[in-house]
Amino acid sequence: MRASILSIGDELVLGQTLDTNTQWIARQLAAVGCDIGEHRTVGDDQRSIEIAIQEISPRCNFLFISGGLGPTDDDLTRQAVAKVAGVNLQLSQEWLDKMIAFFAARKRPMVDRNRIQAMLPTGCTMLDNPNGTACGFSCSLPAADCTLFCMPGVPKEMKPMFTEHVLPAIRKASGGAVILQRTLHTFGAGESQVAEMLGDLMDRKRNPSVGTTVSNNVVSLRINARAPSPDEGENAMRQTIDACRDKLGELIYGTDDDSLASAVAKLLTNGAETTDSRSIVQTVTTAESCTGGLIAKYLTDIPGSSAYFKQGFIVYSNQAKTDRLGVSENIIHVHGAVSEPVVIAMAKHARRLTRSDYALAVSGIAGPDGGSAAKPVGTVCVGLAHLPNLRQPGFRNADREEEVFAVARTFNFPGDRDMVRDRAAKMALAMLRYRLLGVPMPF
Repeated sequence: MRASILSIGDELVLGQTLDTNTQWIARQLAAVGCDIGEHRTVGDDQRSIEIAIQEISPRCNFLFISGGLGPTDDDLTRQAVAKVAGVNLQLSQEWLDKMIAFFAARKRPMVDRNRIQAMLPTGCTMLDNPNGTACGFSCSLPAADCTLFCMPGVPKEMKPMFTEHVLPAIRKASGGAVILQRTLHTFGAGESQVAEMLGDLMDRKRNPSVGTTVSNNVVSLRINARAPSPDEGENAMRQTIDACRDKLGELIYGTDDDSLASAVAKLLTNGAETTDSRSIVQTVTTAESCTGGLIAKYLTDIPGSSAYFKQGFIVYSNQAKTDRLGVSENIIHVHGAVSEPVVIAMAKHARRLTRSDYALAVSGIAGPDGGSAAKPVGTVCVGLAHLPNLRQPGFRNADREEEVFAVARTFNFPGDRDMVRDRAAKMALAMLRYRLLGVPMPF
């Protein structure tokens, strides 16, 4: 099955209102095996709506239209559909009676203008709307072999109508087919590098299909499995996910709603629920300069994070690094605040002060000013200090400073100030994640 979605409204075209209806409808359709071929948005103009319907309907089996069913002069969907279908508008006494009852129940008068909402294209099927005054309707366009479903644009009215009246018809037509969707997230490698590693898994003709998108410095794999039944879809999806993991290994840190911070939280808690402090295995502290507390924010975005997050230091100035963390003025003078020796000292002192298992430290030049030829804008140093594995033989008095391990890396991140700070914070989390996994960073 092939479907398209048409959204109507000047407020959508002008960017005054975000079109969440299209996203929601598309997800519902995918779940019942309906392939989406096109999204389109037009303003409140009858001729524009007519043209859109005429152009889209020959290319799909179902066309879902939201918006333009209100009582005002700019609500023109019903007129446009009637024009394309070659029929007149006809009064639906059933819906008129329901509107009268709707207003009476709320002790409000129904003005004559509302009567237009009971005028529907001849031959259509009314779709009930107990949540408002705009009924929906469905009709066929025989010339295009397409069925139209017209629904109100208000989400709280559209969603129940779609779920109760539209979705069952689509599910019946699909015969049990599904389009399953999963997302795998990676961080650290560029999109082109990820695509190169995936190889023929990204073949456009492949089912399940694998595509990549980038958002907030995270490269995500979007996997869509089309199958005649849920079981077959799940089996195909599982095989493709396994194949992606074989190709990318630990570059994949999570799925769907997972974040880098939630992946780190699971490792710190050994996979236990973070709300159960008794099961906590390891703790972390942060010491941040250029990121200004962003690493701490990401870690504490996770519910129950107080169990594993000890403390966060924001030491933006050189003096704060010395006063709050005890970083030697001489180290800063010799190497500069943005240097590996400084972030190692920051991490080691932060860990010592809070007696945590791990400490992350970041210092960098986020821009737009402050760079130099030797250290341009985007230069960021990330440090990680941690205790040795307490289960490893030969380590006693593990809290002694000389037995604390520390590593640091220098990066140069592209982008504006926000991008540099975000990538720096996520790189720090990535360093901690790989340390917790016990594997070297692959980038």
